[in-house]
Amino acid sequence: MLAAIGGIASLLVGVAFLISGHGLQLTLIPLRATAEGWTPVEIGIIGSAYYVGFVAGCVAAPYVILRAGHIRAFAALVSLCAAVTILQALVVAVIPWMLFRLLVGAALAGLYMIIESWLNDRATNENRGAIMSVYIGVNFAAITIGQLMVTFDAPTSFTLFAVASVMVSLATIPVVLTKSAQPAPIAAARIRPRELYAASPVGMVGVTVVGVANGAFWSLAAVYAIGEGLDSRQVAIFTGLATIGGALAQWPAGRISDRVDRRIVLIVLLTLAAAVGLALAFLPIADGLWIPLAVLFGVTTLPTYAVAAAHAYDHTPPGGYVATAAGLMLANGVGAIVGPLLAAWLMEATSTAMLFLFIAFAQSGLVLFAIARMKTRAAPATADKTDFDLAATAPVGAVISPEPLDPADDLVLVPETAPPPPVAEDDAGDDEPRRDASP
Repeated sequence: MLAAIGGIASLLVGVAFLISGHGLQLTLIPLRATAEGWTPVEIGIIGSAYYVGFVAGCVAAPYVILRAGHIRAFAALVSLCAAVTILQALVVAVIPWMLFRLLVGAALAGLYMIIESWLNDRATNENRGAIMSVYIGVNFAAITIGQLMVTFDAPTSFTLFAVASVMVSLATIPVVLTKSAQPAPIAAARIRPRELYAASPVGMVGVTVVGVANGAFWSLAAVYAIGEGLDSRQVAIFTGLATIGGALAQWPAGRISDRVDRRIVLIVLLTLAAAVGLALAFLPIADGLWIPLAVLFGVTTLPTYAVAAAHAYDHTPPGGYVATAAGLMLANGVGAIVGPLLAAWLMEATSTAMLFLFIAFAQSGLVLFAIARMKTRAAPATADKTDFDLAATAPVGAVISPEPLDPADDLVLVPETAPPPPVAEDDAGDDEPRRDASP
């Protein structure tokens, strides 16, 4: 295992820098927008724009990567992210920030695809689980570190944007210097909603509604926390604790769902999450209650995507894992586009605390849907389930399926290798080295 991890160490270092810079922006953007006095609806639109870009990037990026090559595409997309990060500090206005966040979302989608295609290409059947699990662990750790870096300075300063830009820029160095072979096949993102829903209604509806709830949280949690009396340092810790709680709970929740009906696990998690959301909406949290509630929110909310996705894989026929992974990712992205818009409208019409009332409402609706589906369709036998796969069900990255990519799959794009240069007829069979005729 250590040898396998060592072979991808440079890629993982690049991921760590990239996602740390992204995590810093994830908390910094709404904090700065709040400090500028922008309304929740304006901040919600900016948050939604990121997910619009991410979904668009997942659809378009594979073709850009095939055209330019993995390393050149990676360097170009990192440069775009770094430049846009600095522009956000120089041009502070709602409409430019909508465009900036859209561009960052599209670029990150492409960057995730490049890294994950390399990891898939380097993994074997024996070490794939270990490699992809380490990759997801690096993602969770890096995004948490990035969120906590907001505490270094005031969100109105130029410094934090510069730090985020530097972190993203540093991602280029270990990746462009990697000895890992490329090109590697890429999984294209395409959603087939009718087929996906027919195979697993709870899986498709589940990841979509989870996208609505979690997209609202990531886009507007800082607005809520400031409205409840927390300062920028406490906001960073609040979101960081939620991320840590979700990261730690995802694997246990998935393994438990291997042994019982995954819909039961999903219902229990969502019910507890809705209860935590109601507490966050109606209880005064500024005196320290926010600390345990942030952890509990992460523990109960963030693993719901993993359980819903695993349920969808249970109903995926052999050879269909890539299509399911692509469909789930896009369905979740569509939900994340809608969530910030609806939640922001409710917050502006009432109060910022209503963010978690909205999230609890979405989660409760999914509970009712899952209960209804349990009455019409039996759970698959334990022996027929797909073992929980941390990488394929993690709410980070792009299209990761439970199995290696199959070049024969119509959603797997394989880069063309250039043919060797033709040999001139007069050079054929010439064993003597060619001499320079110049004086």
